This record gives sequence, structure tokens and C-alpha cells, in this order.
Amino acid sequence: MRQAILRAAAYTVTLAARNLLRQRRRALLALATICGGVIAFLLAGGFIHWIFQDMRESTIHSQLGHIQITRPGFFEKGLGDPYAYLLPGDTSAVQEAVGTSIRTVSPRLTFSGLLSKGDATVSFLGEGIDPGKEASIARAITVIAGRDLVGAAPDSVMLGEGLAASLGAVPGDRVVLLATTASGGVNAVELTVAGIFATITKAYDDSVLRAPIDIARKLMKVEGATSWVVLLDRTESTDAVVSELRRKLSADEFEVIPWSALADFYNKTVELFSKQIGVVRLLIALIVILSISNTLSMSVIERTGEIGTSMAIGVRRRGILGLFIVEGGLLGIVGGIIGVALGYLLGAVISALGIPMPPPPGMMRGYIAGINISPALMLDAFLLAFVTTLVASLFPAWKASRMIIVDALRHQR
Repeated sequence: MRQAILRAAAYTVTLAARNLLRQRRRALLALATICGGVIAFLLAGGFIHWIFQDMRESTIHSQLGHIQITRPGFFEKGLGDPYAYLLPGDTSAVQEAVGTSIRTVSPRLTFSGLLSKGDATVSFLGEGIDPGKEASIARAITVIAGRDLVGAAPDSVMLGEGLAASLGAVPGDRVVLLATTASGGVNAVELTVAGIFATITKAYDDSVLRAPIDIARKLMKVEGATSWVVLLDRTESTDAVVSELRRKLSADEFEVIPWSALADFYNKTVELFSKQIGVVRLLIALIVILSISNTLSMSVIERTGEIGTSMAIGVRRRGILGLFIVEGGLLGIVGGIIGVALGYLLGAVISALGIPMPPPPGMMRGYIAGINISPALMLDAFLLAFVTTLVASLFPAWKASRMIIVDALRHQR
């Protein structure tokens, strides 16, 4: 029984393939439509996936790290009084809790105040950092003038691009940081501008400076850190490490926050672009369905006499139905495979050449984009081609199977 079913299925597939080869011009037109849709979907999806990945890694390696550990409630209540939520300066508890998955743990101290150079004074938000530990976390921060804090003099500071411009500061200038200490007093330090940096977020660059954490502690007259920033070996390990840290660290003393919970701009961008790629998928599906449905409908009209003859010699209606559905499925399989292969090659070529992009909203500089076509995206594109062609073949196949034998035999006589 099973062999008979397999033989019947093989015969149907062979017959469907022969029918498509008999109508080469129409089959090639249908394949071109399917391939074009698949290629367009792959390039659009690959471009958006590249943006997601680049933005994700830039966000992690410029500001957030993979995980931030704070005192409970710091981000909700502690921004007004950060020094009521201080962590110890020693980060060994995190390394011991997880082990080899963590590349580095860097303490940060948040502070704010006034920044002065000559007669110019502006407000700032500051990050006290350990330059050595931050080097691997902040690799996406671009030093556009001067140098970073690694190996710089202890009394050095780095200014965001917008902050430096509003103050008129350049590397080598002396600036004064004035702040209200944790106890309510006033304190000031004089520092040398080591460099000017830029990140992917203009708002961040317009207000932030980075100084050695010892300078920040001296200015604010505190010890410890407001957060520990954790960098992992792989971004994909974030959820697993977060779960492990939450299990091993006391929830009463520590709050473990993944980068995704802090990246509001990234999350909104992903949500917007995901909706856009959904619209692209829908449009391509409609184009393919209309094209393949039209192709198979014309085939049904041209083969009406042939369909009548087949039914007259004993082919059942479900056999006619299955034949046309298989023809649509074969178009989807072949078109999907060719489209995925061409789309992947075209994406690789475009990525090698680069796509010059203007500065998006909230950024100062343009960038060279690429196309990231993942295996999951290729599978999605193939299924899009296969499923839409199957759907498109249903109505023509049903129409062919419902023909009246006598009328079909008399067609065009």
C-alpha cells in the first residue's frame, strides 16, 4: 500500500514537472517573479538584520555592556540620589558567581555637575570609569580627537563631542569640574582634556564626560560604585548569565539588568523595522500569489481539452486537483532555491562593496552598512516562496478539478 502511494506521488510529481517544461515561457516568467520576490525579501531583511546587529553591538560596547548590576531600585529611584545606592568597589563577587563566561566587570560611578573652561560653563553628566577594564567594553566609542584614558595622566578627562563643542574645548585644554558632593558640600577638580569621543547616540555625546573613577570618587567624596558593568564573551549568552547571576546574588542587595532592558532607543528601532519587514513580506506574498494564480489559471484554460481527456479515461477530480497543486509547489521549490542562492550571493557582493548611509536621526555621522543574511532568514524566504505558490495554486487547481467532462472535451472544437 505504501509503495503504491509512493509510486502515485512520484508519477504526479513527474507529470507536473513535464507540464511545466512544456510551458517553458510561462514557467520561466513565474520563476522570475518568485525569484525576484525572494531576492527582494532577502536583501531588505538582511539589511535590517545588519542594522539590528550593528546597533546592538554598538549599544553594548559604547554605553551599556551586556549586563549592569546595581542596588535594587537604582534606575527607578536612585538617579536623583545615586549615592544612597552605592555598591562596593570590589567586583570579585560577580566573577566568582559566573566564572569563565564573563570577560570583564568594570565599576562605574555616576555623577553630575558643572563643567567650566574660561568663561564658558555647561552642565554635564559624568561616568567615573576604570580605564583599563573599560577598554574592552567601550570599543565602539570613537575617539575623534586626542586619545582615550588608557595610559593617560591620572587627572585626565574625555568629553563627548557635543559637550566639547558647547564648551569650545579641545584636547590639552584645562577644565574645571564643579559638583555637589554626596554630603551636600561643594567640591571641584581641575582636569586636562585627554580626548573627545563620539558614540551612536548624539544625545549621549552632548552631555556626558568620562573620567577615571578615582577622580570621580574624589570629587563626590564617596567610595564604591553606582553600577558594575559586565561584558560577556558572547551576546547570545546574556539571558543565561543573567539567570545565573540572579540565582547566585542576593535579590535584596543586587539587581541584575540585561542590556536590552536599558536600550530603549534600540528596542523602539527593532519594533519599527520589524513592522516594516512584515509589510515587505506581505507585499511580496501578494505579488507572488497573484502572479502564480494568473499563470496557473491561464494554464488551466489552455489545457481544458487535456483535462477533459484525462478525466474521461478515469483520472479522478482529486487527481486533477493534486496535479495543479504539485505544479505550483514545484514552482515554489525551484523558485525559492534559486532565489535564496541568488539573494545570498548578491547580498555578499553588496556587503563587500558597502552601502554608504547618511546619518540617521539622533546620530552625527553616516556609516557603511552591509547585508546580513542568516540561515533563519533564508529559510523564511524559501518558505515564503513555497507557501505562497501553494496558496496561489489552490483556486486554479480547484477550478480545473470541477470541470464537466463533456464541456471540457468540446472546448475549442
